[in-house]
Amino acid sequence: MARIVLVLSGEVGAGKSTLANELCRRYDGHRISTHDLLVAHLGPGTPEERGALQDAGERLDRRTGGSWVRAQAQAVIANLPEDALVIIDSIRIQGQLEALRGAYGERVVHVHLTAPIEVLTARYAKRQRTSSFQEFDAYEQVRANATEAHVESLQLDADVAINTDRCTAEDVVARAASHLGLNGRDTGPLVDIVIGGEYGSEGKGNVCYYLRREYDLLVRVGGPNAGHMVPRAEGDPFKHQLLPSGTWNSSAKLLIGPGAVLDLDVLLKEIAECKVDYHRLSIDPQALIITATDKRVEAKRGGVVEKISSTGSGTGAATARRILSRGAPVKLVRDVPALEPYCRPALDILEDAYSAGHRIMLEGTQGTMLSLYHGDYPFVTSRDTTAAGCLAEAGISPRRVRKIVLVCRTYPIRVGDPPGGTGTSGRMRQPLNWSEIARRSGLSAASLRKVERGTVSGKRRRVAEFDWVMLRKAAQLNGPTDIALTFVDYLHKDNRDARRFDRLHPDTIQFIDEVERVAGAPVSLISTRFHPRSIIDRRNW
Repeated sequence: MARIVLVLSGEVGAGKSTLANELCRRYDGHRISTHDLLVAHLGPGTPEERGALQDAGERLDRRTGGSWVRAQAQAVIANLPEDALVIIDSIRIQGQLEALRGAYGERVVHVHLTAPIEVLTARYAKRQRTSSFQEFDAYEQVRANATEAHVESLQLDADVAINTDRCTAEDVVARAASHLGLNGRDTGPLVDIVIGGEYGSEGKGNVCYYLRREYDLLVRVGGPNAGHMVPRAEGDPFKHQLLPSGTWNSSAKLLIGPGAVLDLDVLLKEIAECKVDYHRLSIDPQALIITATDKRVEAKRGGVVEKISSTGSGTGAATARRILSRGAPVKLVRDVPALEPYCRPALDILEDAYSAGHRIMLEGTQGTMLSLYHGDYPFVTSRDTTAAGCLAEAGISPRRVRKIVLVCRTYPIRVGDPPGGTGTSGRMRQPLNWSEIARRSGLSAASLRKVERGTVSGKRRRVAEFDWVMLRKAAQLNGPTDIALTFVDYLHKDNRDARRFDRLHPDTIQFIDEVERVAGAPVSLISTRFHPRSIIDRRNW
């Protein structure tokens, strides 16, 4: 397989082969030349002439839809190590790119190189003097080919676009390597925490699912009252209530911390659906089990539960019992025979990870403004949902923390009836309705109402203007190093098609600039929609 399949595109003279060769030299990459693949496919006697190969490539593309590149590259990649950096130099049509994405999914990173026409012309003239390959007499003849004339359009779908004008080859390598994370990472603290900055449902699951491949250990805290939805690359979206959101399509170990509150039926069902074995998942023996009694207690307190829009999962009652019943038996994970194979102390698992230098992601629960201590009491949850609270539940020291990613959505939501209903879940400073957001963004109001329901409760969601005071408070409480901004398509529907920051709507870019100022942290992850390729990644780590 491969860790990264780097797919290069760009016009002749943009610097693709130079970049590919330098990445191979510096980072032990494996270059796959589509020129060589084409020559090998055509067989002996193939003329080493650009015009002839352009024509042959076009015929092959028409016959296969571009899938020939994938088919021949797969034979090479199959024999490479799993951590290999593979560089495909290069593709010429969208069909070739889509075929590679179909085979390697999120491993594919598409980098497009470009330069002004006068620069490309000058570079081609130099190539004519030094190349053993038979070139055209003039660069205009290269661009006369129909496929070559449309290569620049591939920039629209590129994950990274680099203008190589005014850059040395070393400059281009440095820029590309930084986008690919090849320049090394911090060697100190190893834990990154993803935390909600509002009332929950900020899109933490989407962010954690995107980041999952960068970590060796994924840690989850909280209870089944918080559902995290992930947009799997294959199949329908999946709702995680207890397992980390990066469980799918990841080889990382999984850990549920001692502060977690677990519904045994929900947990076992999720383990089965995700096909997680006991070698991969560890659950701290002191995590709490919700009982039928806990659920009955919350059902009897239905009026209170409804008033604060609780999910009624028994999480709050179980947590209260843990505090009040210390002189009486309380069911923990260590008391459940079915969980014995998974039962391992979190501190041991974490210490092993620290010793090995493994990267760890801690996934927070719900949102900062639902914190038992810092939220609008009594409209809060049963725990502290800040970064500090989640670290305590997991058993992770603050000094182990490297990055704190605060996830905020462009329009915060709360579960419960709309303003004026009988069962609200707490105040929102500037309430809106979905029709108004649809008018502003150009999205369908009906589609917004359809998707905006609680992941666990299924209740309708209320919505409000972005709350700058709340952002500042969340930043004060959590001390984020980075902001992940989600639902930017709710600002403008055109953002759904953006694959890079510079392709976002200008008003959105201005909004992001203001978020960075108020939060005192960079917006380094931007979610444009609920989709596996929805994240614009601006991180420098």
